[in-house]
Amino acid sequence: MPSLFPALAARSDRPALRFGDRALTHAELADAAGSLAARIAGARRVAVWATPTLGTAVGVVAALLAGVPVVPVNPRSGERELAHIIADSAPSLVVAEPGAVLPPALAALDRVDAVTVTGLPPAPVAAGTPEPAPGAPALIVYTSGTTGPPKGAVLPRRAVAATLDALEDAWQWTADDVLVHALPLFHVHGLILGILGPLRRGGCVRHLGRFDTEGVTRELSSGATMFFGVPTMYHRIAEALPEDDALAKALAGARLLVSGSAALPVRDHRRIAAATGCRVVERYGMTETLMNTSVRADGEPRAGTVGVPLRGVELRLVDESGDLIEAYDGESVGEIQVRGPNLFTEYLNRPDATEAAFTDGWFRTGDMAIRDPDGYVRIVGRKATDLIKSGGYKIGAGEIENVLLEHPGVREAAVTGEPDADLGERIVAWIVPAHAEVPPSADELADHVAAQLAAHKRPRTVRYLDALPRNDMGKIMKRALGG
Repeated sequence: MPSLFPALAARSDRPALRFGDRALTHAELADAAGSLAARIAGARRVAVWATPTLGTAVGVVAALLAGVPVVPVNPRSGERELAHIIADSAPSLVVAEPGAVLPPALAALDRVDAVTVTGLPPAPVAAGTPEPAPGAPALIVYTSGTTGPPKGAVLPRRAVAATLDALEDAWQWTADDVLVHALPLFHVHGLILGILGPLRRGGCVRHLGRFDTEGVTRELSSGATMFFGVPTMYHRIAEALPEDDALAKALAGARLLVSGSAALPVRDHRRIAAATGCRVVERYGMTETLMNTSVRADGEPRAGTVGVPLRGVELRLVDESGDLIEAYDGESVGEIQVRGPNLFTEYLNRPDATEAAFTDGWFRTGDMAIRDPDGYVRIVGRKATDLIKSGGYKIGAGEIENVLLEHPGVREAAVTGEPDADLGERIVAWIVPAHAEVPPSADELADHVAAQLAAHKRPRTVRYLDALPRNDMGKIMKRALGG
């Protein structure tokens, strides 16, 4: 298998990484990561304390150069979750940014600091270590664990390369692109797409450390061409745009704006497009599959969809009986199943869960979708929490949420189902009003949905909240709502 990072092997002098005032070229990264790789070579696995720092990026690249599987660790993990991840993955050592204070579960491991001093002599590991086999594990990324302890998805080197190369095709991603983002570095979006993606292309990433619109404006106004964010970030951008001409100008000059990890509300799509003339591209992926679909850079940036399958990815919809849904009618809801080189190989130490996740070689995502006549995929929710069976209909919560968010009196919305003696399940809307003192009435919201979709999709119950429960990535935690 060719190198994951050709620009490192070529010792390019182009910028590679920048975190605040700390930066490395590809050649400098090759030296820093190569020296660290020489120190950790032969380790069984390495945990990386994944703070949003230069040391985290160098540590991950070093482990990949050394052929050692990486376990990115969320610095905000609770004690029980962290103890489970360390016991389950059994890393030989931990790599961390110098000076980082580690919790007891990691402090017991041998520690290697990710020193990023430039001017080090080239390390043999960086230039001469044979590239591991395509199926060799690259990263073990732990899932959210909503139904039990987090599971470690083993991602092979083949999957990382296949996804990043498919995105090169879909997004016309080149070495001339400069990416700016502020995503955490312990998951697929921020680490694999946001750090390893630019490095594989031979381009550059500028990490903001933490998100703010001032940082986005500054970087997109000074050479950055792409921005990756989650819906919470884009919502804050949309809210700021009416009063921030500099932000609007900066976004208008971007080549590509990408949103992922959850659906971006159509209302925010429209507000950003109206203010900047630039449309946000959505893609769809998950830990176990990396990226499956995307709106292409040369395609129609249609709000509310996640585009078409990426190169090399096969995608199908199946009904509850496992039968294929052949229709491309924008109505028929089915579970997404995928196969291709982008898939994980197993859940670490969980052969039972691995077996249950596949059917005839297809990975069962648990995500529900419909397909438009031209093949664009629209996610309507999770099978476990977002498929509502009401009055004989199968209804996706996501499409109702998008319509609710178009109501001027709604700031945030989530939709769940709960048991109903007559309907089987009734649709429940959880609403954060735009103005708490004058929330829209339940009847008003029901009529709004019925007018846009269909009468059977209207919420039967409306509950008002001050805020929706969300995780670190901004995803709504519906189980906390009782959904």
